[in-house]
Amino acid sequence: MRIVLIGYGPVGARFVEEVLPLVREGRARLTVVGAEEHEPYNRVLLAEYAVGRADRERLELGDAEAAREAGVVIRLGQRVQGIDRTRQLVRLGDGTTVPYDRLVFATGARANIPTLAGLERPRIGRAAARADAALDGHSAGLPDGVVVLRDLADADTVRAAVRERRRVIVLGAGVLGMEFALAAREQGAEVVTVYHGDAPMERNLDAGGGRMLAAAARAAGVIMTSHSRAESVVLSTSDDGHRHFDALLCADGKQIDGDLLVLSCGVAPRVELADRAGLAVSTGILVDEELRSWSDPDVYAIGDCAHIATPVAATDQRGGGSTVAPGQHPRVTGAPSGLIGPGWRQAAWLAGVFAAELRAGERPALLPAERRPVVMLKAEGVSVCAAGELGADPWASEPGVEVTQWVDPARGRYATMTTRDGVLTGFVCAGLPRLAAELTLLFERGSELPPDRSALLALDGSAPGHGALRSASPDDVVCSCNGVTGRAISHAIACGSATVREVGSATRAGTGCGGCRDRIVALLDQAAESVADVLPAPVG
Repeated sequence: MRIVLIGYGPVGARFVEEVLPLVREGRARLTVVGAEEHEPYNRVLLAEYAVGRADRERLELGDAEAAREAGVVIRLGQRVQGIDRTRQLVRLGDGTTVPYDRLVFATGARANIPTLAGLERPRIGRAAARADAALDGHSAGLPDGVVVLRDLADADTVRAAVRERRRVIVLGAGVLGMEFALAAREQGAEVVTVYHGDAPMERNLDAGGGRMLAAAARAAGVIMTSHSRAESVVLSTSDDGHRHFDALLCADGKQIDGDLLVLSCGVAPRVELADRAGLAVSTGILVDEELRSWSDPDVYAIGDCAHIATPVAATDQRGGGSTVAPGQHPRVTGAPSGLIGPGWRQAAWLAGVFAAELRAGERPALLPAERRPVVMLKAEGVSVCAAGELGADPWASEPGVEVTQWVDPARGRYATMTTRDGVLTGFVCAGLPRLAAELTLLFERGSELPPDRSALLALDGSAPGHGALRSASPDDVVCSCNGVTGRAISHAIACGSATVREVGSATRAGTGCGGCRDRIVALLDQAAESVADVLPAPVG
């Protein structure tokens, strides 16, 4: 079987790793086409690398050299110019073609560039007839001093600015924007966060949680500029003709000067190539529950570009009588998850499907529905976590619904919990890290809260250390990106893993978004304390 993979990011790298046994057995020939020159790296951790909190080694994913030795053809720095689905050929920018029996898209997502005067770029339309750098570059075409922090080149630009303690403006106050702003400020940069809403992370937090986060960010030294709608950028032009960012102009007339502008305005799946090939696309590349394209049974998509939905007839969307045809773009509910964990699970599952086909084995069961995501802000000294139902009115009288709130602005603590018939259906926590960990476990299990909700506040008492979670079980998932349980991590520790990195090498835990690193540290500490308890006291 000739498999061609388009995209060599985190999800593509995991797919290569999972397919490698088939390549070694001679059952599959795999060709990987990646637009970047670099080996695959963890894009989720770029912000930590950019501010100097992670080294380049921590970003590395997979083992490209081992893949090459096994026979995988990896073509880096190559752009796909087009796909001939009739002849099953992928045409590359250098004029060569690669034949396939199965084609897998893992093209990921690109950063949204806001419409600001001074940041005009060629529009990347779905009907674009060319394949140039605009289809693959992130900050390509932007003025110097403006980045989107989606690749290593962006990260190196930011790294230099943070190291030199420059003034950095972050446009956007979502999860990633706030994580970067807090991290850059912690490393010494002067940081201004600009957003047009009342509070940061408005999509993920209720009003109280957002205000508490804004207060915590200000206390950490970040300048929070709310109710500010950016309209244009002020640029200067050097003698050699290069444009450079100088300031951001807002609709109310204020000018915010800075040395670097980091755009954190969300992402959009890369669908242009699939669309030009006549595949059905909507928010992402439309695939069924088996990750197979609606339009072609030999084409698949995984990761941030894959929009999983039940195939529909055009009558459901447009009033016609035929199924979705090439060039149509039906409006379909849902969207790609945008998280690394689901992408990795899709990569492993699809590799399992190909293995079953080639080995005449049993196909793996369909991927279960993804759990509702828990949003956790990863920042030193600022704890914010949220999930599920938000914004329920604590004073409304709805049968079976209870909303419990604690607000302590002076100490930076806030919590709201919503239950239906006693079962936790949503929560927001700020400044209460142990309670957040407890509620995360209860939420993921669909468990009930204790009758006396105030008892939960005791979890964040004055005792030092990480604290044991009352509800923790060895079979609880600690690393949601890779589905690693506490039991598996404890086993790795018992077998000699003594650091977070060693646990990651043994189990993959902590190698995704990094949100579970504190829980891994807690398990390492607990193991060390257990060893200390059984060691004999020193003599003399």
